[in-house]
Amino acid sequence: MTVDQVRVMVVDDHPMWREAVSRDLAEAGLDVVATAGDGEEAVRRARASSPQVVVLDLNLPSLPGVEVCRQVVAYDPSVRVLVLSASGEHADVLEAVKSGATGYLVKSAGREELLDAVRRTAVGDPVFTPGLAGLVLGEFRRLAAEPAPAASPAVPQLTARETEVLRLVAKGLSYRQIADRLVLSHRTVQNHVQNTLGKLQLHNRVELVRYAIEQGLDDE
Repeated sequence: MTVDQVRVMVVDDHPMWREAVSRDLAEAGLDVVATAGDGEEAVRRARASSPQVVVLDLNLPSLPGVEVCRQVVAYDPSVRVLVLSASGEHADVLEAVKSGATGYLVKSAGREELLDAVRRTAVGDPVFTPGLAGLVLGEFRRLAAEPAPAASPAVPQLTARETEVLRLVAKGLSYRQIADRLVLSHRTVQNHVQNTLGKLQLHNRVELVRYAIEQGLDDE
């Protein structure tokens, strides 16, 4: 995937900030397909414009950002959401991830950090402001320790390579780091992850990490 193929939507209730972010993304060669200033408008435009990445503020009128995230991802699970928020509060981060966000940056991030985050989010890498990734993994481990609400179906058979990739995903490594560790191409790692998601009937990397931790793969 080349940079100019990445379709991005920017959602923020502050017009100047929304325009500045959109301009930075467009000048870097990304395709800004839509913008929105409130939650309900964001859901409508996301469905109409089919972005690959939604850069989303949490504090929105009419519909909270986490609910926008939940609805957008439920409508199209292939859409990735990168939260860009003024808040670095742990509760906000965890709520965003549980609603389906792939990553979370605070607004103090620099222009290049944002551009890199959008590009990485587009290929499925989880991107977090430094210090927040550990918090999210810790929450996954806590959730995995809770009793399952119902009996799980038989576990599909993964190949040795898929299991190896899944183990590294559970440890919090990005796709690029996994590719370097296993001497594979970035595309090959993506394919293994997509195949694993299909076999396990999961929808995104958030669910995949939780599954891997429930299986104890992060401790191996």
